[in-house]
Amino acid sequence: MFGLFGKNSKKKTLQKKYQRLLEEAYRLSAVNRKASDEKSAEADRVLKEIEALETAA
Repeated sequence: MFGLFGKNSKKKTLQKKYQRLLEEAYRLSAVNRKASDEKSAEADRVLKEIEALETAA
């Protein structure tokens, strides 16, 4: 019963993290391109985690 909420909660947390990383990457793109690329790569890894959760459901 409680397992149903675990995936949803983790997915929402990952989506918020993904959004925050994208916003930070965008902000950094005007100042430090390398840091921006690193944040984009991290956001991509989080997106893959979200997709894995969706396919597992």
